[in-house]
Amino acid sequence: MRHSIIVALALAASASVCAAADAPTKVWEATGFETPESTLPDTAAGVIYVSNVNGTPNGKDGNGYISKVSIDGKVTDAKWITGLDSPKGLALVGGRLFVADIDKLVEIDVAAGAIAAKHEAAGAKILNDVAAGPDGSIYVSDWPGNAIWKLSGGKFEKWLESDQLKAPNGLLVENGNLIVAAWGEGIGADFSTKSPGNLLTVSLADKTIANLGDGKPVGNLDGLEPFDAESYLVSDWVAGKVFRIARSGKATELLTLSQGTADIGFIPATRTLIIPLMVDGKVAAYKF
Repeated sequence: MRHSIIVALALAASASVCAAADAPTKVWEATGFETPESTLPDTAAGVIYVSNVNGTPNGKDGNGYISKVSIDGKVTDAKWITGLDSPKGLALVGGRLFVADIDKLVEIDVAAGAIAAKHEAAGAKILNDVAAGPDGSIYVSDWPGNAIWKLSGGKFEKWLESDQLKAPNGLLVENGNLIVAAWGEGIGADFSTKSPGNLLTVSLADKTIANLGDGKPVGNLDGLEPFDAESYLVSDWVAGKVFRIARSGKATELLTLSQGTADIGFIPATRTLIIPLMVDGKVAAYKF
């Protein structure tokens, strides 16, 4: 009996240590941003791109811009690209930075530091996140529009529209599927929902939509990044939380920050999570 108790205590202690090891710790924080929505690390260039809405989510005011920050958290170019409206999600493909900007996808020539093209999305409500496929196709979520747009062969068009997308926000292309971080069902004018969102899968081959794992509601999901072979890092904008969500659908809370925890970035080599704090005007880095 005594041996069993000792073993049980040892296992409990081991589990506690493992849980603590999984909790990320802050390594830096940068300030001075204006409603930063998305962060995208480019480790090859030693830079993190940050989109600044600098206004309302759907405001066509020309106030939006992209900042450049060093990997260690120093702002190197506060207003690298200006003249955008409400820039949000980012994706980097072949020297081009793609930015979701309300009803258009802006294409930036990184080397030139200039806008190369604007792809119009007539009828889109609020384009949000951007993800690139292995063939170079670009997928963009229309958050309140319950739709996914696709840029391929120079043509930008609505690829999928369905209430089953539950207000799609974060996107990730993986193994023939589009992984979707859903904000939730019944999104209202104030962006509240009747029920929280969860992770979804959309087949790139036939556009079949399904819950990832058990489909249990998690929160108003925003940013989405692969963490390891078995799980993802996902942010909840409203609750200000970061979760680790397993492929089974089980969510484990890692961090509680502030409302506005938006479109996260992740550096796998250093296990560093880059978090835009939209309401606070900050970007913070946490390391696992």
